Amino acid sequence: MDLTPYRTFLVELAEKSGDFVRPLFGRRDLAVDTKADASPVTRADRGAEELMRTAIARRFPTHGVIGEEFGSERPDAEFVWVLDPVDGTKAFITGVPLWGTLIALLHRGQPVLGCIHQPILRQLMLGDGTTTTLNGDAVRCRATTQLEDATLLTSDPFNPAKYQDGAAYDRLIRRAKLVRTWGDCYCYLLLASGWSDVCLDPIMNPWDIAALVPVIRGAGGVITDWHGGPAYPAESTIAAATPALHAQVVAALKP
Repeated sequence: MDLTPYRTFLVELAEKSGDFVRPLFGRRDLAVDTKADASPVTRADRGAEELMRTAIARRFPTHGVIGEEFGSERPDAEFVWVLDPVDGTKAFITGVPLWGTLIALLHRGQPVLGCIHQPILRQLMLGDGTTTTLNGDAVRCRATTQLEDATLLTSDPFNPAKYQDGAAYDRLIRRAKLVRTWGDCYCYLLLASGWSDVCLDPIMNPWDIAALVPVIRGAGGVITDWHGGPAYPAESTIAAATPALHAQVVAALKP
């Protein structure tokens, strides 16, 4: 299957949504609403998703869409776009640039293209499961094979105990060389470009994870759910730079 037309369109979506979101970042007067799940949402989230949905409907009217802010349309279509307009809204509303826009294309239910776009830092990462690029240059995960040499990132240090086995997670992070909360989609950009080694998220939605799968795999990394199972669809994520490192993380997280 030739993905070139879809890849070109994905870049267009990223650029257009980035142009919309960029002026809203860092504004102290930006209104922040609270959704039913207690998560924050702003005009940046809603406006960027509306923009992308409109563009998809015009270019590919038979395609489906799954989005964080406005739900699903034709989710069983052969091709489905999965959108997270601002992944890391808590960072966004506090002036921290460790967030991004996630865009994925599913073919028959599985991610075949993914994008992580950080429009403030002008970083655009694209992956197709075979190759991954950052601003047009090929990137790879680094060759770390031992947990004791690894930089481990997670989005929220309290979530492992809330949603998974907190004691196992605590044992894991004591073994890692460096542990930080440079999280949300940005930790996966760091992993795929060789700046970190493990990313963990114990709770995920489809729009959080779909784009990450072809990005991490295209950079030579391994991505699964928390227990080593299929990466998508999943409700949690473990991504690691190498198979050896991934196996150690999965083993360490077992109760």
